[in-house]
Amino acid sequence: MAAIWGNGGQGGQFPLEQWFYEMPPVTRWWTAATVATSVLVHCDILAPLQLFYSFRAVYVKSQYWRLVTTFLYFGPLNLDLLFHVFFLQRYSRLLEESSGRSPAHFAWLLFYAMVSLLLISPFLSLPFLGTALSSSLVYIWSRRNPETRLSFLGVLVFTAPYLPWVLMAFSLVVHGVIPKDEICGVVVGHVWYFFNDVYPSLHGGHRPFDPPSWWVRLFDPRARAEENRGPDADADADAEPETDPANVNQDFAAAAAPEVR
Repeated sequence: MAAIWGNGGQGGQFPLEQWFYEMPPVTRWWTAATVATSVLVHCDILAPLQLFYSFRAVYVKSQYWRLVTTFLYFGPLNLDLLFHVFFLQRYSRLLEESSGRSPAHFAWLLFYAMVSLLLISPFLSLPFLGTALSSSLVYIWSRRNPETRLSFLGVLVFTAPYLPWVLMAFSLVVHGVIPKDEICGVVVGHVWYFFNDVYPSLHGGHRPFDPPSWWVRLFDPRARAEENRGPDADADADAEPETDPANVNQDFAAAAAPEVR
């Protein structure tokens, strides 16, 4: 039965469903939204012209959904989309899993990268920014794992820091144009990597790119609970002596035991 389900015998979940729910939450829904957007375009429910980012369309015509959809459309349903989705979910998942139990830090990284790319886009005429955002994540992961060895298409073997440049060279060969979006993604990713991984060690642990407390509270129920409890509850908890009988017995036992030298 385990072989049929492909999930260690847990009935009710197919392998694809299990793979989907094993992703951390932000990566899961970003991947799902990316695939769903391409499917809707393929079915002629949406058109690419409704999805790309345009400063005039957003801020003059109030089409604010473009601030999000520009990061969700990678192209029509084809092999190129599969390639992008693979890299998106793989390196997004690795970064999100390494950021801790709360998704707040990874969501803050995505927010920073999205805002930065939206600011750069009008100057370089980049209507779709999903590839640039994915490139930012690939770059950050590659710099944080310098010793990891990778194989590209089973032919080229290299260490992780070369991955963004290998992907850019591959894109240049396949499409025949300079990948401006991937270059922008690398620049945005490098700024994050520097201020989050290099700068703190040079300036006494100061981390200017950490998420603010209000952002963490949006994603972490424990932080909200601690804030609602307030400092008085913490003070009362500190003032109350520990009266657990087990602890009392251990204290007496420790006091009665002879000192061993």
